Order: sequence, then C-alpha cells, then structure tokens
Amino acid sequence: MPYRPEHKHATRARIVEAARILFNRHGFERVTIDAVMEAAGLTRGGFYNHFRNKEALYSEAVSSFLMGRGAIWRAEAGVDPRHPAAEMATQMVKSYLSDEHLGDLDGQCPMIALPSDVARANPAVRDSYLHLLDGMVGLFEHCLADRQGEARKQALSLAVSCVGAMVLARTLPDSALAKEIREVALENAMRVTAAGGQGPIG
Repeated sequence: MPYRPEHKHATRARIVEAARILFNRHGFERVTIDAVMEAAGLTRGGFYNHFRNKEALYSEAVSSFLMGRGAIWRAEAGVDPRHPAAEMATQMVKSYLSDEHLGDLDGQCPMIALPSDVARANPAVRDSYLHLLDGMVGLFEHCLADRQGEARKQALSLAVSCVGAMVLARTLPDSALAKEIREVALENAMRVTAAGGQGPIG
C-alpha cells in the first residue's frame, strides 16, 4: 500500500530538520547521508526518494530555517510580522544577538552557522542563503516601513550588524571580545531602530 502524500511530506521535513541540525553542528563536509538518515530515524535507502544528493538536501536545510526554526525563534522573541513596528525590529535584534542564540548551536540561524560552507557551495545553496538573507532584510524593512526612503538602508544595516557580529562571536564564543562585539552591534542597531535613527555609529 503506497504512502499518502502527507506522509512523504512529513518524512521529507524530518530529514531536512535532522540535516539542518547536523550541518549546524558539523558543517557540510563532515555530515554524511547515513548520519542524517540515522538522526531522522530512517534508513539510507529512502534518502533518494526525496533528494538527488547531499547538496540538494543542504540547500533545502538552509532555506527551511526561515519558516521553520526561524518562525519559532521569532515567536519566542515576541515578533509578530502582522503588526510591523520599529519595536518589533528591536526585539528581533535583541534576540538574534542574545546569549541564548549564540549558545543554541542546533537552532542557530544558518547565516551565522554556515557562511564558509555556503561560500564554497553550489549555486543552489548560495541561492538558498540569499533567500534567507532577503527574508531577514525584508522583515526588518517591513518593521521600519514608516522610514520611507530610509527603510531599506536601515534594514540592511540591521542585518549586517546582526549576522556579522554573530559570525565573529560564534568563532570565539567564550572570549571577552566576542561579547564586546555583540554589545557594540546591539548599540548600533538600537540607534537604527530608534525614531529618526541615522544608521550605525562610526
């Protein structure tokens, strides 16, 4: 008896989420298809019913964050895209730069967990990363819509501050410098989200 379509969809989602966590922990090269399928509670033989290869899975694992773990993260941070406001952008920034996000290796945004991998990956993976970044910038821009001509520039500034600071902090998570970098990034972001913000310090 063939599986129903919803079963196949649920199985695919399970594989993607298991892969996203493993890629976050170990990077692309050190994660095998066998390891992903074992983490998903499945056998290797079923992998190719869902994906052409590991690169295709990697691409989907990156793009899945926006509406998967990322949506949970936004809800936990009190971010409601239905009610955009500068305060929502502030909440996003504080949560993104938080100790909790830095320490949550499994749940970290792929933009900070996987940038070196993505830079060496195929175009489909880079497109997924771009889609994720576009989503982040778009949400910030949505929250700052009242800034009119400045919204896009300020949204980009917030994304750069968040992702750049966390990439550095993840590299040296226990150092005083990593904490200082995140604190400065937060100060810069607060200036942007404040009414009439003029952009980063410096």
